Amino acid sequence: MADARVVNLAKTLVQYSTRVQPKDEVAIFHQPAGLPLVREIYREVVRAGAYPYVLLGLLRSRVEVEDLAYILFTEGNEDQLQHVHRFEKIVRSEFDVMINVNSSSNTRVLSNVDPAKQSLRSKAHSELMKIFMRRSASGDLRWVITLFPTTAYAQDADMNLSEFEDFVYGTTFADQDDPVAAWQAVHDEQQRLVDWLDGKRSVEVRGPNVDLKLSIDGRKFINSDGTHNMPSGEIFTGPVEDSLEGWIRYSYPAIRGGREVAGIELHFEAGKVVKASAEKNEDYLLRMLETDAGAKYVGEFAVGTNKRINRFIKNILFDEKIGGTIHMALGAGYPETGSHNESAIHWDMICDMRDGGEILVDGELFYRSGEFQI
Repeated sequence: MADARVVNLAKTLVQYSTRVQPKDEVAIFHQPAGLPLVREIYREVVRAGAYPYVLLGLLRSRVEVEDLAYILFTEGNEDQLQHVHRFEKIVRSEFDVMINVNSSSNTRVLSNVDPAKQSLRSKAHSELMKIFMRRSASGDLRWVITLFPTTAYAQDADMNLSEFEDFVYGTTFADQDDPVAAWQAVHDEQQRLVDWLDGKRSVEVRGPNVDLKLSIDGRKFINSDGTHNMPSGEIFTGPVEDSLEGWIRYSYPAIRGGREVAGIELHFEAGKVVKASAEKNEDYLLRMLETDAGAKYVGEFAVGTNKRINRFIKNILFDEKIGGTIHMALGAGYPETGSHNESAIHWDMICDMRDGGEILVDGELFYRSGEFQI
């Protein structure tokens, strides 16, 4: 019999996160280890009267089949690296729903791949990113990303598999009788914050690891309440592109493409990264900043609110939601926030604010040491 928590998570993804309707075309991306969750998602999609398409991790998607991706990056030529997967293009351009089940069995398989090749592949897929962002903003594509617990993720988190399962199902509310009601409560509290921020113009972020000013004039904060990320728990916007001034030192490693980039410090002038350093894998950071013109600008500014995510586990789906942190993403912004920044990358980086960090909005104290003040 399926774990009741897996069943609950599948129901939440289909009924709440993506609101699957009869006759919807639903793409379910996964890796082999995620089949137990995929089976229950498939069941719920069928019960909803929709059309499920199960697709084993496409190479450009966020749920890569690790060994195949490694073969492409190490043995493929430039033409092959830049080839856009036809099936994924169809999904992002035409499907109604996209559900990604991250279920990696090796989170470090691409650690030694040439970053220039990864950057080349990202550039080639920039049009897919634009299509995805545009259809998401318009509501034409309903999507969600989640995670199925594996030993690889548990090891990254310094837990055994059983402990990690408890963590995942706890942070997604899948361990509760009514997960949807729990997410609705999250929505309601975050909407209060989003409504307060409506029409505000300027933000100052201060603390031991940050001294930044940015503009949110004309921009919209989004209530991230489990409808795109599962788990979720954040409010975010796209800052005015040329407005960032100051510096930030990120508290946790930023993990991308199988690499762990630690000790990142960025300095901004007129919105652009003018100085970047890292204590580990600095070369990779600098390479990614050269991906395209938008890679040196910030597409997202966000505050994490999920207090059930109370530790760093080296997985951005969870880590960016840690209650008491902020994060910013270099690269592509979400059009629904008003962001105009376009890039082939969207790379989130996290700064802890629980040690005296403050956020002032239009000069008023909004947030201190991980707690909202309004």
